[in-house]
Amino acid sequence: MLVLRLLNVVAPAYFLCISLVTFVLQIFLFIPSMFRDTSATPLLSPALLHGVLFLFLSANVLGNYILVIHSSPEDLSKGLNLGKGAKVMADWLDGSKSPDSALPSTHFCRLCARVTQRHDHHCFFTGNCIGNRNMRNFIMFCLYTSLACLDSLVVGMAYISVALSMSFANPLAFFTLLPHSISQFFSGALLSYEMFVILMLYLWLGIGLACAGFCCHQMLLILRGQTRYQVRKGTAVTARSWKENLREVFGKRWLLGLLIPVLNVGSDNCRQKEK
Repeated sequence: MLVLRLLNVVAPAYFLCISLVTFVLQIFLFIPSMFRDTSATPLLSPALLHGVLFLFLSANVLGNYILVIHSSPEDLSKGLNLGKGAKVMADWLDGSKSPDSALPSTHFCRLCARVTQRHDHHCFFTGNCIGNRNMRNFIMFCLYTSLACLDSLVVGMAYISVALSMSFANPLAFFTLLPHSISQFFSGALLSYEMFVILMLYLWLGIGLACAGFCCHQMLLILRGQTRYQVRKGTAVTARSWKENLREVFGKRWLLGLLIPVLNVGSDNCRQKEK
């Protein structure tokens, strides 16, 4: 438990540091290098267009990240007489103390110290549980994080190709870039900031692929009307159409939530709970 609590602090700090480094590289290194192209018109210059795109992606990443933390799943233990202590609540929900009273799709998180309905998993990078209230913001956070990493990867490769006078036309050039750069760095032929950018390229690739895969996996579970916790416990789910499952998470006005980070856009489920 101590390791998990430590990870609950280190993971958000790691994410915020990576986000800050990415923002600094984009604003003070990649985008200024694009302004050197004098052949492009000012309004349609690659630097301006990319700057707008990067700010749009960054705003959605940070906005949905904040909303995931702000929209914590409701604590059901406040309205239930579960007894005192985390162990009592956990045993009650698992049915080990009272088999007939266990609630389906309900889980007690020892890290958050609360009972959540339609629990999916505990996200260490946000330090919060993912449930019925913040699932949509979490998916948007994963989606835009993967897009921001892809954008930084492409622009970073373009910068390195110009700085080192190399071409990425051969797909193997990217995979051989790191070992070749390490040997050049220790021999003094490569600058420190250039080596740092190359290391960030591989980091953006790893984070982008992980977030994209996690986003696709969550979408598949939503289409099935399941959560990761239900799959892990083997809990049966109510048979519904995939449209109803999507509407429950994203709401009817899903397009607004796709473009800007907003809280619970048009979710029928959330409106019923507020009533």
